[in-house]
Amino acid sequence: MCVGDLTSVVLLETVVVKDSLSYEDVPVEILDRQVRRLRNKEVASVKVWWRSQSIVGATWEAEAAMKIKYPHLFPFDSTPS
Repeated sequence: MCVGDLTSVVLLETVVVKDSLSYEDVPVEILDRQVRRLRNKEVASVKVWWRSQSIVGATWEAEAAMKIKYPHLFPFDSTPS
């Protein structure tokens, strides 16, 4: 017996598969932000909602890297951390 999970359904129209059978996921929105203190520095992370995932599948990513690759997600902060 197989029980489907409707929160994991990805519409085929939203995924563009390349010839190499891979695709680039696109971030939709920044859901949250946190700063973790390591020994002598602070590391900022953002929780990212990706186009091919449900909100439950959002992932934590390095804020600085996301600002460089996807600056449009940070309209009020134009400088990378």
